Amino acid sequence: MTSAAAVRRRTRVDKFEDRRRELADAALLALADLGYARTSLRTIAEHTDFSHGLLHYYFADKVELITYCVRRYKAACVKRYEGGVGGAATTDELAAACADGLAAALEEAPLMHRLWYDLRSQSLFEEAFRDDVAEIDASLQEMIWRNVRAYADLTGVEPTCTPPEAYALFDGLFQQALQRHIIGAEDALDDLRSGVRRLFPRLFS
Repeated sequence: MTSAAAVRRRTRVDKFEDRRRELADAALLALADLGYARTSLRTIAEHTDFSHGLLHYYFADKVELITYCVRRYKAACVKRYEGGVGGAATTDELAAACADGLAAALEEAPLMHRLWYDLRSQSLFEEAFRDDVAEIDASLQEMIWRNVRAYADLTGVEPTCTPPEAYALFDGLFQQALQRHIIGAEDALDDLRSGVRRLFPRLFS
């Protein structure tokens, strides 16, 4: 039987985590707009309705806040993306669903994805980022590989690439499209869609 004290402790933990999520969601827009190098907890506070002291109470520093924000956003992206590609009956349908899902994710929040690539680049220099970046990268690689395996199941042919190789190819297309989309290339999203559709069969040749 759960004690009243245990319930109170759990309630305090839940409230603390809820508050962290609230603060992170508010800070995410400022982070995405300014990037890692131009932000501090004080700068983020200036772009939200929360004080610097409150942010510092819930997050030790901007590294903890940024990694928390990006982990939450990427986890939500994976969930939405996978929800959009389920149920494909043919390889063409699966490739098109994956292509449309990636393009929609990019179009919906390009600055958020830019923040992710900023964080991943910073992990080459900032050891504090490395474990979180590795975990996020692993979740994205697994997402891509599940779709490659689904394509393999539809064709009855095994892929000729490894999970890291498949992820590198899809991620390269996505990052290139993001860079072009941010500078205003009108065909960036369409090129991403067509690139993803073409890539799938090439992983099985």
